[in-house]
Amino acid sequence: MKFNRMKNKQEIRQRRQGRVRAKISGTAARPRLSVFRSLSHIQAQLIDDTIGKTLLSVSDTGLAGTKTAKAGEVGKKLAAAALVKGVKGVVFDRSSHKYHGRIKALAEAARAGGLEF
Repeated sequence: MKFNRMKNKQEIRQRRQGRVRAKISGTAARPRLSVFRSLSHIQAQLIDDTIGKTLLSVSDTGLAGTKTAKAGEVGKKLAAAALVKGVKGVVFDRSSHKYHGRIKALAEAARAGGLEF
């Protein structure tokens, strides 16, 4: 019997993501700040789960610097745009990632920009 390592890693990641998502939900007052991280890019969205709509989306396309620096810039941009829309509090959804590195840089920059977690 062959063991498919990638399929197993994907299943583990999906289970971990499900555990995180089961505990949080975004509303109109406190939308969910969902973070997507690929090998080279990072994106963040504010999502209202009650109506299933994305309120705001920011990505690192067009930014220069290290991946961690770009994540910080995405956090700053997201916080500024959220405050313009009248959103002050969010629920942080780190997906299946550890609160470390680029995820942490984005979250701390968003907090510094005025968002409350």
